[in-house]
Amino acid sequence: MKASDIIASLGVMLLLIAFLLNLYKKIQATSRAYCFMNFIGAALCGLSSYMISFYPFVILESIWAGFALVSFFNVPRGTPENE
Repeated sequence: MKASDIIASLGVMLLLIAFLLNLYKKIQATSRAYCFMNFIGAALCGLSSYMISFYPFVILESIWAGFALVSFFNVPRGTPENE
């Protein structure tokens, strides 16, 4: 398994965990945890796509990571994680 495969697998796993936690109402889509997991997952997927020169996914994941990062900083301080 190449490094790009490992990085992509970690990124996708993180994105799916965030999705499932939100789906089962363990965290809200507006929580810092969810935004952070989306940012890191998308960034890892984007990095792995760059490593294999798959640029359409680099663009997609960069935009995804950008929105997740903006959302992370827009969550008001003191917002409960589970509400």
